[in-house]
Amino acid sequence: MLSYQSNPQTKAMSQSTTFLQDNFNGLQHLGLPVSNLKASMEFYESLGFKRVMSSHVDVPAENDTILVAMMEQKGVIIELYQVTKKEMLELKSRKDGHVDHIAFDVANVEKAFNELKAAGFTMVEEKPVFLNFWEKGCKYFAIRGLDGEKLEFNQIM
Repeated sequence: MLSYQSNPQTKAMSQSTTFLQDNFNGLQHLGLPVSNLKASMEFYESLGFKRVMSSHVDVPAENDTILVAMMEQKGVIIELYQVTKKEMLELKSRKDGHVDHIAFDVANVEKAFNELKAAGFTMVEEKPVFLNFWEKGCKYFAIRGLDGEKLEFNQIM
């Protein structure tokens, strides 16, 4: 159970400080884990979404690869990513809560990371992570919300 008094994030909030004032651009994407990327892409295409980016992330520790596609329609971007074999069982057992993360677009990911870390937010990554996505890549990091939700801050380079 979360204790709001002992959580550093609520301490930061209680100081009436607003973070990311000049660094927040809006919602970037919703991350959705899927069991079959090709079938999921076809499903979202049938709803009018278009693939705007495809990539992959190698997971050497699991001898596996995560396949990724960004699907867009009228400014709404859904990141579909095919989970590793190890994660497949957990994914198939979910009843609700298939959205993995909410990603916000920031102008400067390093600045956002330093600001939120200094304020005591619960960081998921030790530093912003570079991914070879989009034309020039992107950098992201995530924090945990009060109920464990993953909030990602992302900058397309």
